[in-house]
Amino acid sequence: MSTESPDRWTEADVPPLHGRTALVTGANSGIGFETARMLAGRGARLVLACRDAERATGAAHRIRTETPDAMLEVLQLDLASLASTREAAADLRSRHERLDLLVFHAGVMNVPFALTRNGFERHLGINHLGHFALTGLLLELLLATPGSRVVSVSSNAHRRHGDLDLGDLHWRRRRYRSMRAYGQSKLANLLFTYELQRRLAKGGAPTIAVAAHPGTARTHLMRDSSFLTRAAISPRLRWLTSPFVQDARMGALPVLRAATDTDVRGGEYYGPARPAGLTGFPIRVESSQRSHDAGLQRRLWEESERLTGVTYQPVA
Repeated sequence: MSTESPDRWTEADVPPLHGRTALVTGANSGIGFETARMLAGRGARLVLACRDAERATGAAHRIRTETPDAMLEVLQLDLASLASTREAAADLRSRHERLDLLVFHAGVMNVPFALTRNGFERHLGINHLGHFALTGLLLELLLATPGSRVVSVSSNAHRRHGDLDLGDLHWRRRRYRSMRAYGQSKLANLLFTYELQRRLAKGGAPTIAVAAHPGTARTHLMRDSSFLTRAAISPRLRWLTSPFVQDARMGALPVLRAATDTDVRGGEYYGPARPAGLTGFPIRVESSQRSHDAGLQRRLWEESERLTGVTYQPVA
């Protein structure tokens, strides 16, 4: 559901970002790469935080072919491991005194059941809990940076498939359904964003939390989806599916707007403008009623702290 009239906010509307530091998870491909490319092109010092350091280095090389003077760093980060997440955060804190943007693109979608190294269901563990832990571990840098932002990337799936069973987050008692598990993790991204924003605002912090979704985009994230979904995102069918599927550059625009538009306020959600939120230029939109359940936000936060061992101090 859109909350403003459609406009044409584009890559050209990203303001100059010289002197700012941005960390993008999952920056080696797809929408994450496009987000990183555009941020670097506007002058941000960019940290590409990826599980595969070799692929991240390749992404950095591709960015430099377009922006030769881009300031880029590679940070090895495996969100399926809390140990790796802690090591990556410590590494970043040792090299930086500020962090302007923390953008969460890394994730899995519609994958078979498996547990992370810490015993979390993969969708929830990587898409939500890993990013929850990373934010808490980097909070000191964010709070030291006026105007800093945390940008979570959700999905329309939080509406169609999203529910949250706090008594069985890891699908040990229910029959596992991969798209429902994915939807649960994308709902968790929004619940986290809204609860984080409430806590930041209450504490008078200089940081805001916002969210975005890319609509339906042709990316490798859908490689484990159904045959029909994979067919729909095939470049060979672009002529037929263009009203319903957009490329990664367009998919990145809602995230870029949430991350850089000076009119953005904490707790807002951005996505494509066209009906059903599948394609189009980015506008402010509304998430599901379930995502605004303050009690659920708080309970998920408390459970996330318990599972990860990461607490947010001094944000109450």
